[in-house]
Amino acid sequence: MTSRASKTEPIASARAAIIEEFGGKVTPLEPIGAQVSGIDLKSRKLPPPEVVTALEEKMARRGFLVFKNESQLEADDFLRASCLWGGRELHSTHGVHPQTPGGNRHIFRLSNDERHGIPDVGPQWHNDGSFLPATFSHSGYHIVRPAEKGGGTHFAHQGLAYEALSKRCQERWSRLSSVNSASGVVHPLVHEHPISGQKCIWLHLGMTGAVIEKPPGQDGFRLLEADELQKLCQDYNAILNAGLTNGYAIAYEYRENDCVFIDNLAVAHRAAPEAHMPVEQQGLRIMHRSTIKGVQNLAPRFGLPQRVRIEGPNPMGEGVWQAGGLGFRWEEGLKMQN
Repeated sequence: MTSRASKTEPIASARAAIIEEFGGKVTPLEPIGAQVSGIDLKSRKLPPPEVVTALEEKMARRGFLVFKNESQLEADDFLRASCLWGGRELHSTHGVHPQTPGGNRHIFRLSNDERHGIPDVGPQWHNDGSFLPATFSHSGYHIVRPAEKGGGTHFAHQGLAYEALSKRCQERWSRLSSVNSASGVVHPLVHEHPISGQKCIWLHLGMTGAVIEKPPGQDGFRLLEADELQKLCQDYNAILNAGLTNGYAIAYEYRENDCVFIDNLAVAHRAAPEAHMPVEQQGLRIMHRSTIKGVQNLAPRFGLPQRVRIEGPNPMGEGVWQAGGLGFRWEEGLKMQN
């Protein structure tokens, strides 16, 4: 099987030189992502703007960067490094677990043991902050304690996933917009990444309350019916799953003190099934997540508003229109906590 890894841009020499002058090095992972060495996130001497820009461009094209840390990374180190990207400040909307260091509201502490962190988060493909007009630009993941028997995160490159769609599917998905079930925020199912320029797909499989279609050559809009929305979610899930074998997604296994930063407009992610398995089976897993303020609204096309009253009556009378913390259940027995 031919890998699609070549479709992610290699490390450009000009950007690599800027990073190397600061003492850093970026090594591509396969098939997506890259590892950064030589930059100490514990140091108060964080990269200057030109290095950050070079790293951010690389993150946009390869999806995520992994920083390996030889010594223990403290919560403040992690949060300080999180503020390098995107909107350059933390934007936190989550709950705070009692075991969170210092009760810091900017740390979302996750675990497979509710005594140590919030369990069962993110089992379906999603992007963080889909309930906001300007979704989080980036997210950070600091693995405090990896489970002895594994349980990482799956990352899928949404630009390469778009390229893997048929032309017919690309055209139709470009006419669709999702409505967040919790907030009523409307986002396009296909958007152009502001840095890479790639067309990327976007759908939250745990918090979609409706999908609006702009029919070709017609005025007005329609809502997808239940069978149509079910198929869309299943197809979206399938195209991202296919990346794990076709070279545009990765099942990343963490090591202690790994710090991963993702471009939240370029990659979808979900917890590996093993990440939610009991401590007795996998060992204890603890992760800290940060979320970074968005730079611009992820605005829908065709004159659609950025937000609708999802909690109100169905404005079109027909089709799925579902409000709530969890969205449309597109498969029986599906775990949908996000």
